[in-house]
Amino acid sequence: MSKSLNDLEIYREAMRLGEVVWGWVVHWDFLAKDTVGKQFVRSSDSIAANISEGHGRFHFKENQKFCYYARGSLTETQTWLEKAARRDLIDAEQARDLYRDLEALRKRLNAYIKSIGPQSDTHDS
Repeated sequence: MSKSLNDLEIYREAMRLGEVVWGWVVHWDFLAKDTVGKQFVRSSDSIAANISEGHGRFHFKENQKFCYYARGSLTETQTWLEKAARRDLIDAEQARDLYRDLEALRKRLNAYIKSIGPQSDTHDS
């Protein structure tokens, strides 16, 4: 039986990380929001959005493809995180914590991608 989207730990974690980023950016000044902030929010939200879209696809190869997009968005989020930290928009400890969480999510996402395929139900893992 297929798992629901909310049963996927990687999806729930991606949603949480997107909310962390939003919680920071919403308090920034206009210039920071309009430049780094919009991109940071979009890329972090895109992680969960792509996991979700892949989960909703019929064929396992489509699910994998959207998980690859999610992984790309995760890497982009790390770039915006570094820019935000270098520009003193978030403190170094917050940046380290989020970077660590993103790396843990990357490992889980890679494992999920490997688990998707004809040998298992498309939505398991």
